Amino acid sequence: MREIALRRLERFISLEPKVLRGDDLEAIHDLRVASRRLQQVLDLLYPETQDKEVRRLRRRIRLSRRALGEVRNCDVLLGLVDRSLQRKSLARREAWSALERYLSERRLKSFGKAVRKLSKLNLGGLYVRLRELFSPEGSGHHLRGPSVIAFPDKSDSEPVRTRLARSLERVWEPFERLVNAARSDSSATTLHAARIAAKRLRYLIEVVHDIGLADGSQALAWLRRFQQHLGDWHDLEVLEQMMVKMVARPAFLRHNLELVMQVARLILRVRARKKRFELKVLEMTGETEDWKRLEQWVVHLMASPPEIFARG
Repeated sequence: MREIALRRLERFISLEPKVLRGDDLEAIHDLRVASRRLQQVLDLLYPETQDKEVRRLRRRIRLSRRALGEVRNCDVLLGLVDRSLQRKSLARREAWSALERYLSERRLKSFGKAVRKLSKLNLGGLYVRLRELFSPEGSGHHLRGPSVIAFPDKSDSEPVRTRLARSLERVWEPFERLVNAARSDSSATTLHAARIAAKRLRYLIEVVHDIGLADGSQALAWLRRFQQHLGDWHDLEVLEQMMVKMVARPAFLRHNLELVMQVARLILRVRARKKRFELKVLEMTGETEDWKRLEQWVVHLMASPPEIFARG
């Protein structure tokens, strides 16, 4: 557990310089993913803790991810727009070009804001504090209170297994509920919540798998496919939102009526594409064999005694 925590911490902090340079688009995505993985292992080690320092550290990890949210959205959408503009016989090219300019302006502004937010978060200080927390000498000693759970030693591995089972229950229940809700309510709110819940479940199962307490390869493969469909849906959802924001500006609407009509037709096409991804998501759940297999695997781990982890 200590090795995994430190490895995730090192990965997270190593990406900050690349992000601040501004020319590595994937570094922004990688830092956001690394922040989720780091936050997951912190939640696992200190579940529901009331210790103020642990909660502050967790909040700073979360804020670092949110600071880069719009920048990442703009990067993804600019990629979609660029691929559309490269088509030789593209209809409504003027609308795509206007959207490209709009997204480029938003990206420039949001990146400046993100850099200022990251500087205030002081990720270097966060790194030092978490490294102290995860180190053999510092684990749990500088914190006080019965809620604090330090790393167990090698002769006491059962608490880790028990803790993993409890954590799995905490993330599985909302994920299962949201997936089932999406089958009757495929609204943007429900699908987005299911997408976030899927990420939490995947990153927790990665810990279970990496430690070697259970073989999560099939579950992870399913979750990656599920996330891919939801990610494609999310990109189109954000694209639609950006188009609406662009044309909703009074000055733009007043002086570009024909262009606004082109964008409106593009929005209708985007909505049709979103529906296709919604269907792909729903087709992976319900009564499918893969969904039942995932459900049985998770329920088995949550209900089994700790020794089951050792057998995989």
